[in-house]
Amino acid sequence: MSKTQKTQDSQDFLKRYLNNASPTGFESAGQQIWLDYLKPYIDDHYVDAYGSVVGIVNPKAEYKVVIEAHSDEISWFVNYITESGYIYVRRNGGSDPVIAPSMRVNIFGSKGVVKGIFGWPAIHVRHEKDRDPMPEMKNIYIDIGCSSRQEVLDKGVDVGSVITFADEMFELNNRYYVGRALDNRIGGYMIAQVARKLKEAKKKLPFGLYIANCVQEEIGLRGAEMVANAIKPDVAIITDVCHDTQAPLYNKIIDGDFTAGKGPVLTFGPAVQTNVLKMLFDVATKKKIPYQRAAVSRSTGTDTDSFAYSNNGVASALISLPLKYMHTTVEMVHKEDVENIINLMYEFLVQLKSGHDFRYFK
Repeated sequence: MSKTQKTQDSQDFLKRYLNNASPTGFESAGQQIWLDYLKPYIDDHYVDAYGSVVGIVNPKAEYKVVIEAHSDEISWFVNYITESGYIYVRRNGGSDPVIAPSMRVNIFGSKGVVKGIFGWPAIHVRHEKDRDPMPEMKNIYIDIGCSSRQEVLDKGVDVGSVITFADEMFELNNRYYVGRALDNRIGGYMIAQVARKLKEAKKKLPFGLYIANCVQEEIGLRGAEMVANAIKPDVAIITDVCHDTQAPLYNKIIDGDFTAGKGPVLTFGPAVQTNVLKMLFDVATKKKIPYQRAAVSRSTGTDTDSFAYSNNGVASALISLPLKYMHTTVEMVHKEDVENIINLMYEFLVQLKSGHDFRYFK
């Protein structure tokens, strides 16, 4: 396969994977797409009871290294259906009611996907102060074109049906990937590309590599907790997104100073093992991979925490991808950052020795 064909194959996978719905707790379809792509580059795999998928290279090796991302996207649940057929919702993850009005949705009912929209009253009838509400959980609703509760039910939509926005991925100015659910399904793409790069370069790792795409991060890092306890790794490198803070309305004093296109963000914090982090800095410097620096006061808020505090402590570090407009349908990441994270993880792995002891002292 030529370089052009390989690039096209990876881009086709990225689009199929990101455009497929993967709500928290309902990730299986996306996980199947991911696993099917990964299989040529691994020796074995397993799927746990809740849908996390782990591809394995060198499954018999004693020393175990994880590279990880999470596979779920924020979404909504049907919570209440009025007698006149309007649908009120409940969050599944950190869904934002402010962006909902006028958005198109897919509702996954028992009879298949049902199209709908988040309705909102026109500006003409909201001009008075007491009639200009903000979108909140108590007043956003979905219209699927039905005139009664029974008609909604007849379409297979009921309490508990899961809902995603209908937006799909596209490229902007040939620099950015844009779409819903880049947080953090773009991470699943990146770790799959690391596995592919290792295979195509015919690199023989001296340890077991576990490529983990975990479920249910958006509601409390749950999938990573299960996977960390199952694998019991020695080292874990987690990738997730962080905020690009250059657009208006961000506060760099509070949120930090990060720019999409200036490289991966490496984080300092209690859950991040300093010696692993130092090795990442050393690799990035040696291989001339640009990077940015971040600090967190307590937890990272990512799957890093689940790995770090599992099994009496796993040496863990976080590589973040700067992302604009998190938890919207227009999340944006810079294509160069994506490639730089893939390269940083790859270069970290090929220089790592089996049995490396990351403890601060012995």
